[in-house]
Amino acid sequence: MMKKARTSSRKGAEIMLRRIVGPLFAVAILVGLVGCENLTSPNSNFGDLAELTSNPDRAGLATTAQGLIIGYRQYHLAPNDIVAQLGILGRQSYNHDIADPRHESEMLGGTLQASSPAFGGNYWSEPYANIKLADILLDGTDQVDDAEVSAGEKEALRAFAKTMQALEFLTLVNTRDTNCGCPITIAEDPRTPAPNATKDQVFDHIVQLLEEANGHLQGATAFPFRLSSGFSGLDSPATFRQFNRGIRARVAVYMGDFSIALTALSESFVSAVGSLDNGVYHTFSTGSGDRTNELFQPGGDPNLRAHPSLGVDVELKLDGSPDDRFVSKTREITSRSFNGILCTPQSAFPTCDIGFDIYTTSTTPIPIIRNEELILLRAEANIGLGNLGAAQADINLIRQQAGGLPAVTLTDADQALDQLLYEKRYSLLYEGGHRWIDMRRYDKLSELPLDVAAHVVNAAYPIPIDETAARQ
Repeated sequence: MMKKARTSSRKGAEIMLRRIVGPLFAVAILVGLVGCENLTSPNSNFGDLAELTSNPDRAGLATTAQGLIIGYRQYHLAPNDIVAQLGILGRQSYNHDIADPRHESEMLGGTLQASSPAFGGNYWSEPYANIKLADILLDGTDQVDDAEVSAGEKEALRAFAKTMQALEFLTLVNTRDTNCGCPITIAEDPRTPAPNATKDQVFDHIVQLLEEANGHLQGATAFPFRLSSGFSGLDSPATFRQFNRGIRARVAVYMGDFSIALTALSESFVSAVGSLDNGVYHTFSTGSGDRTNELFQPGGDPNLRAHPSLGVDVELKLDGSPDDRFVSKTREITSRSFNGILCTPQSAFPTCDIGFDIYTTSTTPIPIIRNEELILLRAEANIGLGNLGAAQADINLIRQQAGGLPAVTLTDADQALDQLLYEKRYSLLYEGGHRWIDMRRYDKLSELPLDVAAHVVNAAYPIPIDETAARQ
């Protein structure tokens, strides 16, 4: 599937490009968007992929850049998408859709399956399609004349494309982990698959992309397109760099590079006095051609439910009431069993009467990264470096501001890590699989609760069967 770092050759690539990004590119061209209220309208005369690859113009590049926002958003917003599914794997959520028992039988009670129809092949084609679209944007940026897109604007486009690619590769490595084989380059000819890359190689490539993007931002003057409102406050090259550095800090923590993480955080938008919700978000609207947030499920009997262990494990404030994060993010709903397994008298959690109250409308944004996470990443990096005093300060800041909880004293590295994981569990609840990823990184998946003894904790998604078959 993959071949070289950038697909710069344009000879005979039309069919392959359409196969990889045709549907996504069509969305970018015809819808224009991420919400027409947020972005500039696309050039209605620019509808041919061949034109973008051979004769790009300013409007086409702008539309393609906006398409990257759509492509990254498209697998975050639905009940079968990454927020909800990784929530199930991390025992933060359920999906009680009676039409699909796989939410229990595969996600909780079995092995993630690589074949179709199954969930195990998810989050593969979408990230690679967006990575390819970013390659097309990079090639088009190199071709377009400076008189149409200035040198400083080109640097901004390159920085944006590479940062978005880094996010997509992070999806691939976060879902596959040690199961990678995850190619880091895309070939024009699918009959000649590119070399597989290991987990460590993918992480190294993510770092390379983020650092290259950071370098481009030094010479960037302005984005020649309008970012969605989810980037508000971080939508100029100078402030977008703070977003790039925040992602770099997350990656450094995941890699155990804690000193690098602290340096990146110092250049990010982390703030002990700013709103914990400052950050970058997937945004939605009810406008024609846009998408709504399907994680919004009102009423007393939704399919999407919070795992009962959240109510069991929650810490109490001094007045005996639960952590404010639990109170503000959950609500009481009607208990309902599922698949004859979940929420029955025989299971570990016989009632399932906790729902989510995070996405309260069909247009509520979904976080990509927030200040609250950055503060906890700083605490995590300091724990890794043995700086328990600095970590304690950040943990207590979050406990008090977000949770209304009393301060804690960190006594040793193990206790500090457990406390950190508690804070991340409730601070980043149902935002993108953080609990599952964090518990796996610290070899603590066995500590996640099982509803019945026969259940398992899946550690990683498999490589889709079509991909492995192409390599045989």
